[in-house]
Amino acid sequence: MAELIGLDAISVQFTLGGGGLFGGKKRLLKAVDNASLTIAEGETLALVGESGSGKSTLGNVVAGLQVPTSGSLRFRGQTLTAATWPQARRAIQMVFQDPWSALDPRMPVSAIIAEPLLIQGTANAAERRDRAAELVEQVGLPRDALNRYPHEFSGGQRQRIAIARALAPRPQLIVADEPLSALDVSIQSQVLNLMRDLQHGHGLSYLFISHDLAVVNHLVDRVAVLYLGRLVEVADRAALFAGPAHPYTRALLDAVPRIGRKRARGRSIAGEMPSPLDPPPGCVFHPRCPKAQAICRSTVPALEPRADAAGHAACHFKDAP
Repeated sequence: MAELIGLDAISVQFTLGGGGLFGGKKRLLKAVDNASLTIAEGETLALVGESGSGKSTLGNVVAGLQVPTSGSLRFRGQTLTAATWPQARRAIQMVFQDPWSALDPRMPVSAIIAEPLLIQGTANAAERRDRAAELVEQVGLPRDALNRYPHEFSGGQRQRIAIARALAPRPQLIVADEPLSALDVSIQSQVLNLMRDLQHGHGLSYLFISHDLAVVNHLVDRVAVLYLGRLVEVADRAALFAGPAHPYTRALLDAVPRIGRKRARGRSIAGEMPSPLDPPPGCVFHPRCPKAQAICRSTVPALEPRADAAGHAACHFKDAP
């Protein structure tokens, strides 16, 4: 598959402190550290990790909502610049975690769905109405939903409206940031099935951000695992679930409930994630890693090919049993 978007050595840093009445020492927070990824046409890439790992920040970079501190992005093979970003931005839309806060309660559904077309100036009033009517049916809502308001719908229905709005300008990539976590479990599978059907019907690529590996296993082609702002493993979904190469990925998988199977012993993640204001030296996972040795505390491991060539992992002992 041809590459749709590529990230090369992306870093995002925020400076905290140093202001206010009493000043204070400035501190540097590395939300994303030297991340390189690609997303192909028609592919779904999952970005997973614990809360605070930098998933949403990296997703915002892809969507053009966050300017990286360093690194570069490509769209269809062309490096993006300030001049070319606006055109690429039109091909990328977002679906957020909470559909209630993402939808304007004062606007009817027809106006909500058509809003991106109005902002971009790419359709007249009649074309916007037709597009909204087309999409409301594609996401499984009745035609009369167009004249109703967000408060009249359930959480799952509101997320369908948000997905329809994201589809309005005919994007090529949708960044979905925890799109299921605010929904009941019974509704999540319905929205997942809808996203899969829409992907096939519209030729979409997805960047699917989630903390839940059980969810991404049913939708994605590849998985990228982020820990404390660093990519620790990127691999094909089937290979990663069958044999994770990084201890952090293994711990995340061991935490997924399985019917009729107890969790593996001795593989739970000890301790808590360190502060991104004070990341540990060497491998950022070493304070919690059961495999950690001296080299892990001093040397940052590079993303290198897994033994099965199905992806890459950043671990000095990735091929060890």
